[in-house]
Amino acid sequence: MPVDIRGQRKEEAVVMPPAATDPVEFARVQLGFHPDPHQAWMLGGTHHRLLVNCTRQWGKSTTTAVKALHVLMTDPGAEVVVLCPGARQSGELMRKVAGFVDQLGMKVRGDGHNKISIQLPNRSRAIGLPGSSADRIRGFSNLKLLVVDEAAQLKDEAYKAARPMLASSGGDLWALSTPLGKRGFFYRNWTSGAETWERLMVKATDCSRIPAKFLEEEREELGEDWVRQEYLCEFVDVEGTVFQREIVEAAFDDEVAPMDVDGVKDVVWRRR
Repeated sequence: MPVDIRGQRKEEAVVMPPAATDPVEFARVQLGFHPDPHQAWMLGGTHHRLLVNCTRQWGKSTTTAVKALHVLMTDPGAEVVVLCPGARQSGELMRKVAGFVDQLGMKVRGDGHNKISIQLPNRSRAIGLPGSSADRIRGFSNLKLLVVDEAAQLKDEAYKAARPMLASSGGDLWALSTPLGKRGFFYRNWTSGAETWERLMVKATDCSRIPAKFLEEEREELGEDWVRQEYLCEFVDVEGTVFQREIVEAAFDDEVAPMDVDGVKDVVWRRR
């Protein structure tokens, strides 16, 4: 069977479905994802520099995965980079992209160079990077979208190392997170008032999928400050928060590829 210089079978390019021009229609009709009003605003607008300060379990990663895939499908040869504090986090968001790719009937495969990656038949590709080493965040020239997920946890050094990748491409930058104290680039940009950034805040009380009863249980179990931070989007200093999250981050091993779940093929995470 004929293979081109990048190892992509020529037949695969024929089966790639066209994507709807409107990202919201793409999400609803082709992916079966029905965004709420805030998610639809994220997908439907042209957001060059976007900060999303949101509650846990709102669906920011799923919404971002839809956006990333739409960029890849409508811009042949484009690059999307997903930057997270650890490899496991970037792998989970990329897994959502892979799930949508598989849902559309396309073969899920890596780009042959990066351990956490997806390449489409039109040669667009998404790469997941851990922010644990700023030295690894380099080398992409056609970057159309840089996603910084769990941005409040990302070290400033990694953020600074990533921004130059947008210098020549003019790509978009989205930083999304639940707050984590009054520190870091995410906090500074959110509170600076600079018009460079568009800002979206989504509290748990704005999300019908999070019941008020659950929030009351969280208050009783974990305290008011925790609820203010994790669910009400406030930058507060919660006693013990930094220590607890550092322990979690230290448990992530950047050399271990995420395991296959939900039927998504592990080929996404392996070199070819």
